[in-house]
Amino acid sequence: MSINATLFVQAIVFLILVLFTMKFVWPPIAKALDERAQKIADGLAAADRAKSELTAANQRVEKELAETRNETTQRLADAERRAQAIIEEAKARAGEEGNKIVAAARAEAEQQTVRAREALREEVAVLAVKGAEQILRKEVDAGVHADLLSRLKTEL
Repeated sequence: MSINATLFVQAIVFLILVLFTMKFVWPPIAKALDERAQKIADGLAAADRAKSELTAANQRVEKELAETRNETTQRLADAERRAQAIIEEAKARAGEEGNKIVAAARAEAEQQTVRAREALREEVAVLAVKGAEQILRKEVDAGVHADLLSRLKTEL
């Protein structure tokens, strides 16, 4: 055989091999590569979606935390205001009760003072009558009178 015929036969065999490869081997390989590329693209898209969802979820969480902090701060402020109001109310009630107690004590002291004066007046009157009785029973003597008056002073 000549070299030309060998080259020609080898070219035909090579073409048949290329056609066979293109028809039967290449399509499954290309299909597998395309599927793999699609899976990778889908995975990247899912990762991007998950990343954006994570960012949105973090923003929602931060927003909720901020709202909760504000609400907590408001509730604490309201509780402090209410506590101050209750304290002020209790102070006012205690002041009123104290004033009532002081007024009652003053009235009681005033009544006791009046009773003591009345009792003292009655005792002075009784002593004066007794002194006058003793003076009248005895004879009129300046020394005896002075003695009776000094005893009367000590009794008063």
